Amino acid sequence: MAAGGLAFGGLGLGIARRLTAPASGRTYELTIRDVDNSGERPIVVLDRTPATAAPGLYCLLLETGGLVRLSHEVEDRGPRLIGREVLGEPCEGLAAGQRASWSGIVFSSPEDADLEATDVQILTDVGPAPAWLVAPQGTPSTEWAIHIHGLGSTRAGTLRGVQVASQAGLTSLVVTYRNDGEGPTVGTGRSELGAAEIDDVRAAVRFARENGAGSVILFGWSMGAAIALQLAAESEFRGIAAGLVLESPVLDWVSTIKANCARSGLPAWSGILAIPWLIFRPCAQVSGLANPVDLRRFDWIARADELTVPTLILHGTLDTSSPFELSSHLRTLRPDIVTLEAFDAHHTMSWNSEGNRWRTVVSSWLASLAMGG
Repeated sequence: MAAGGLAFGGLGLGIARRLTAPASGRTYELTIRDVDNSGERPIVVLDRTPATAAPGLYCLLLETGGLVRLSHEVEDRGPRLIGREVLGEPCEGLAAGQRASWSGIVFSSPEDADLEATDVQILTDVGPAPAWLVAPQGTPSTEWAIHIHGLGSTRAGTLRGVQVASQAGLTSLVVTYRNDGEGPTVGTGRSELGAAEIDDVRAAVRFARENGAGSVILFGWSMGAAIALQLAAESEFRGIAAGLVLESPVLDWVSTIKANCARSGLPAWSGILAIPWLIFRPCAQVSGLANPVDLRRFDWIARADELTVPTLILHGTLDTSSPFELSSHLRTLRPDIVTLEAFDAHHTMSWNSEGNRWRTVVSSWLASLAMGG
């Protein structure tokens, strides 16, 4: 029995450490099987997976460097392979045998997304955090958008939403935070699942206020959504946070941890074993965390009554990381304040699956919010 307890404890510690692992190099899980140059545009041939065979606009990040955008259309190259046409100029040296990573991040910089940006520094209590200040199209308003990326992603991933905010006339602040690979490195470099990172985003909202923002709309992706929800509930930003746009939000860390265990081939219940290693101080320190994480703060199903601002959720029904069912449940609990748009998409890939619809939904919601609808 003691051996079994130690085994369960070790499994829980391993899950907790993997979840909070420091930002590291990307995993290149795909191999380019062929590059077909027989037509007008190169066609990249890849192994057929649920991700690579999904319709939509995606890209490959090459291990040798470079980003390859791929077309919406998927060619059938047999039972195990698919082909996708390269959009734009192909990367130099694109060839069979290269390792690559599948990604929904299709813009590498504001310039790549046709956005005008200035590099700024947000002063946080752990050091300066770089951010992009993006000017809007047309006449700017005093309403700003704060864009918050998720765990394991980068600020470039939020540029899909920055485009829409810019077109709506909002000044955008695209933030980084501690231990995300771009912001300040603190302690062991581990993520605290938003519990500490929120301090840096709070500083970014204050920066916006000091530079002319009368109100802000928080765009949060995955864990960034969990941070956005926390900020909108704080008394400091009551009347300042005007709305939330949440893509694939983490609405409850316990359910999210269980879902990720199932995605990794472990029993979903094994996620419970990680909880003590996150919430109790002695265990959290063994996990490498400076502070325990109060997971109850991130349970927005239990805290649904505390939502106070209009909230738009965009979520893929195929999401195996942040369960879609939680977004659906939250909409049921708060139909007065929560709007949910479902997509046939994986985690944070709603924009990629149906870009025009995603942009139209967000634009219409922003316009409705501006009119007080």
